[in-house]
Amino acid sequence: MDSTLLAIETRGRTVVDLTDAVERFCSDRNDGLVNVFAPHATAGLALIEVGSGSEGDLADALTHLLPRDDRYRHRHGAQGHGADHVLPALVSPSLTIPVLGGRPQLGTWQSVVLVDTNGDNPHRQVRFSFLGG
Repeated sequence: MDSTLLAIETRGRTVVDLTDAVERFCSDRNDGLVNVFAPHATAGLALIEVGSGSEGDLADALTHLLPRDDRYRHRHGAQGHGADHVLPALVSPSLTIPVLGGRPQLGTWQSVVLVDTNGDNPHRQVRFSFLGG
């Protein structure tokens, strides 16, 4: 297995497109699987369409599902930070994508994105791991 760690600065963005980075990581490999993993208790990964407004729609949906108030038992950090710790139960911290001929087999409108509602920590990492077939 081949693996690398990518540092990401979210700078207040809830959705960060990782598709180009995943494609670069896979480009000199052949057939197999790429796993994308966010080693954080308050972030996840998703496959969505980007550039069409879906990023804002996802952020709005998460705000609706996980309000930023003081209802959470986990209360350190900014108000509503407990919601950040619930996020990975809804948005998985890992994805596995088939790779053929060095190309992730994403659908036409699928992009790999980091989803991070935690404004308290803009410094993130994502691990890409390739398992050849």
